[in-house]
Amino acid sequence: MTTDLGAKTVIGSVLVANRGEIARRIFRTCRELGVATVAVFSDPDADAPFVREADAAVRLPGAAPADTYLRGDLVIAAARAAGADAVHPGYGFLSENAEFAQAVLDAGLTWIGPPPSAIAAMGVKTRAKELMAEAGVPVLTVAGEPTHEDLPLLVKAAAGGGGRGMRVVRELEQLEGELAAARQEALAAFGSDEVFVEPYVETGRHVEVQLLADGDGTVWAVGERDCSVQRRHQKVVEEAPAPLLADDTRARLHEAARAAARAIGYVGAGTAEFLLAPDGRFFFLEMNTRLQVEHPVTECVTGLDLVALQLLVAEGGSLPGDEPPAPHGHAIEVRLYAEDPARDWQPQTGVVERLDLPGVTAGFAPPRAGERAGLRLDAGVESGSEVGVHYDAMLAKVIAWAPTRAEAARRLAGALERARIHGLTTNRDLLVQVLRHPEFLAGRVDTAFLTRHPGAGAPDKDDVALAALAAALGDAAANRGPIAGGWRNVPTHPQVKRYAHDGVEHEVRYRLTRDGLRAETHPDVALVSCAPDRVVLEVDGVQRAFGLARYAAGGGAPLVHVDSPLGAVALTVLPRFPEPERETAAGSLLAPMPGTVVRVEAAVGDVVTAGQPLLWLEAMKMQHRITAPTAGVVTELRAAVGQQVDTGALLAVIGESVDRESQQEGTPQS
Repeated sequence: MTTDLGAKTVIGSVLVANRGEIARRIFRTCRELGVATVAVFSDPDADAPFVREADAAVRLPGAAPADTYLRGDLVIAAARAAGADAVHPGYGFLSENAEFAQAVLDAGLTWIGPPPSAIAAMGVKTRAKELMAEAGVPVLTVAGEPTHEDLPLLVKAAAGGGGRGMRVVRELEQLEGELAAARQEALAAFGSDEVFVEPYVETGRHVEVQLLADGDGTVWAVGERDCSVQRRHQKVVEEAPAPLLADDTRARLHEAARAAARAIGYVGAGTAEFLLAPDGRFFFLEMNTRLQVEHPVTECVTGLDLVALQLLVAEGGSLPGDEPPAPHGHAIEVRLYAEDPARDWQPQTGVVERLDLPGVTAGFAPPRAGERAGLRLDAGVESGSEVGVHYDAMLAKVIAWAPTRAEAARRLAGALERARIHGLTTNRDLLVQVLRHPEFLAGRVDTAFLTRHPGAGAPDKDDVALAALAAALGDAAANRGPIAGGWRNVPTHPQVKRYAHDGVEHEVRYRLTRDGLRAETHPDVALVSCAPDRVVLEVDGVQRAFGLARYAAGGGAPLVHVDSPLGAVALTVLPRFPEPERETAAGSLLAPMPGTVVRVEAAVGDVVTAGQPLLWLEAMKMQHRITAPTAGVVTELRAAVGQQVDTGALLAVIGESVDRESQQEGTPQS
């Protein structure tokens, strides 16, 4: 329980009003400080790692965030039931909800965050911009009604962040529709449909300043971070310090951030975000009144534990000194998402069969004193965890730090490349490509980086075919024992294995003879060694090892994950004799992911064009637009608002458009 020692409060137990990676991060610091921990969890999270790591846990019945993690009353009741005396909100959910912060205080609990008044001041971005302008901080604005001269424009949600409720508008005719879509997404994500419009800077950089302030008036600007590499306005790669930033610009950014904090009486950890234009000017975007997802890079270059400092300030303590430690070295963080960049970043659901990252030196922790380089993993999942549709698709944050930026990028890319991530499609390959891209290595990054450099896409088909051969040989070893017993006395009939990758079938035909491997599709490949989990092949005089892992895939077709220096490949095992495929009507619109139908803009009988938006699915906190696959008439519509659908579910059917007049009896066709 909380103990009062004069003006200072000593926290004894903290409830984390959050889940996943950030809950584990806060628990680690609490354990180190001797503070007891309490988790709250929804039904899908009952077996999650963060629940097991807490000293106590309280169930929030239900699955959707609106029924669980966004129910402030249930969270406060859980804190009371578990005997917690403080609440840490993490990030997302209720972390920037001023009413919840006030309710925590009214319940006699310690709020580990800024004053509710500061949260409220920054909670609505339109009001926040007005306050910042009054404080002399530069802001982006559109004077009056938008005109063609203001294009392109950015529609943004006034509450919340993370890219939700955000739309780029390049033609004024699109503005009304995008405003409506943004309002609906913002309402679903943040409970407010207020949106606003500002100029969209195409090639700006997203640079933010980490702030820490105590109750005595000390305000730290703890260095800056560059978060420019983004997809769909969500950060993917973050680093500290920001590269290619002039010293005077850095100084002005830090001073503007401190001015922003002082203007609203800020206390605790927060972040002032800015858009840095190519000409060196910068503009205030928003202030996140909480800990940021990307806080580890700041910890890695300063050695600070930002969560420990949050607790210190919440207890009424003072920051140790007038200035924070100067950053040293460089740190880069990537967000590992369960999503498919090649398919418009579609989120993935299922089981994380394996998550193994080599070379990790820290988990959820700043570097140890004197540590010059290392690799940190902050993961919300582990091998065996299930990823569902209700929450964000981020699996983990991987952070490398080193004396130089080039060393940090190389260390991080190498670790990701060697990682074994099985069960779900992820953005791992894209992250490696970004970290090794010449433009990134030169520090030339901006918010359009992934638009210009979308990545190489699917693995090379020859590499996939070689992986399929390794999978087939490993399967033979698993079924027959050591390779010495794997050869056949009747070599005229080859072994046949069939796999699918990215919709393409790969048939492997091979024989194991006394003279070695004879693979029809790879006549020049020699087999060096073969075991169920590792096959070594020699190709053009170069030996390469292929790691193999097989999974049942939850009753579906078995999967084989093949990891090698050529890349990671997930293969679906096909039956030897293909079954007749279930016929799907032409023009069928199938759900690309599991989710909830939140909007339908079509009816049976409507004439539609190819690519026309028909309905929207909500999955993993984002809304995904589903468009007509072809032009025609809607002949079937099986989706309704509020309906839960699985991947592959039939949503609608688009039939051929018919010229009704030409079909009238007796009317000849011309």
